[in-house]
Amino acid sequence: MIYKVSYVVIGGEHPGAIANADQPPRVGDIVTLGKHKFRILEVLELMPPRGEFSFLHATCELIKDSGEK
Repeated sequence: MIYKVSYVVIGGEHPGAIANADQPPRVGDIVTLGKHKFRILEVLELMPPRGEFSFLHATCELIKDSGEK
């Protein structure tokens, strides 16, 4: 299964991303988008899986001081 994940960052500090993943994100996971790390706060299924694809929405928050210096 391929998980198409829409990452939305609360607070507007980052534009978020859409990415493919081999495993579904889970609440509490840490994900790297660009130079920064984010903690997953919520995961929702956007629609039922279709074939080999599952479509998910993950709300996340920026982990402060996670960018490259």
